[in-house]
This record gives sequence, structure tokens and C-alpha cells, in this order.
Amino acid sequence: MKGNKLVIFSAPSGSGKSTIVNWLMTEHPELSLAFSISCTSRKPRGTERDGVEYFFITPEEFRRRIAADEFLEYEEVYQDRFYGTLKSQVERQSEAGQNVVFDVDVKGGCAIKRFYGRRALSIFVRPPSIDVLRERLLHRATDAPEVIEQRLQRAEFELSFAEKFDKVVVNDDLNKAEEETLAVVKAFLEND
Repeated sequence: MKGNKLVIFSAPSGSGKSTIVNWLMTEHPELSLAFSISCTSRKPRGTERDGVEYFFITPEEFRRRIAADEFLEYEEVYQDRFYGTLKSQVERQSEAGQNVVFDVDVKGGCAIKRFYGRRALSIFVRPPSIDVLRERLLHRATDAPEVIEQRLQRAEFELSFAEKFDKVVVNDDLNKAEEETLAVVKAFLEND
């Protein structure tokens, strides 16, 4: 298994992407997968530590790094609340022999794929339908109804990006989706 490759995952909220990615990373250590550590301008939450979950920097520092073209992708989610992926961090992890995994929004996924080309595999995890997605979000019971509606509207937009990805995995059966993702990732990492 060769190192130094990148695997990008994007999906609408509630598609099961995080479940699939976490399964890959915990059940398949032979893949040498490691999450890309992103930057954020928000404060750490709970037990989060700088350099582990995120690199925590000020909004001013974030803007300085944007101006210096240090990010592969970034987004200002709310005013002064930035998230982004530093090129230097991805290279550091890659040089350490890790296959770097990105769990990013669709625009970020497309930007990373454009930057790295064939060195990256982009996977879009899609729900079988918007109705199934609504059921999953309601079942999760973590969001207020208006937040769920916002997520569904965003999902419709995100689904329009699916064809820009190398592979689309439909998650209507979690075990099947996990196995399909594993096969695609393995084939990509073993290929020169």
C-alpha cells in the first residue's frame, strides 16, 4: 500500500458520510488513513486541543493566510468564523506516510480535487432520496425543525455537485455503502 494519496469525502448532512469514514478509519488501519487537520477561527469546544481536532487561529491570522494563498480551500461560515485546509499541513501529513482523508463540503471537495488532480480520489456519499434524508435528520433529533429544513435546502444544492466527484456512493444500506467505499478506496491506494 503506497502512502501520500488523498481521499476526499463530501455529502449532504445526514447522508452517513461520517459513519462510513469513521468505519474505514477504525476497522481498516492497513489503509494508513489520517484525517486532515483543518484550521478554524472559532474557539476550542469541550476537550478539543490545538493541533489535534483543529488548529485554532484568530480571524486576523486566518485572513493573513488567505492573502498568502496558504489554503487549499476555506469558507467563512459566519462572520469571522472560518474553516479551511492548509496546503502545508496536508503535505506534512502526506510526507509522514499518511493517506490524508478530507471530510469537507462539496465546494471544498471540488477545490481539493482540482488542486491535487489524480493524486486525490473524491467520493460523494448521497442519500437514496431527499425524503430518506428528511427521515434521518428527524430521527437523529439533534436539530430544530427549521434547522432541518435549512439542511434539506442545502442538501438539494449539494446534490447538484455529485457528478463532479470521481465516485458516488449511494447510502441506502450502510453495510453495502461501507463495503463499496472500502473497495473503491483500496483500489485507488493500490494503484500507481
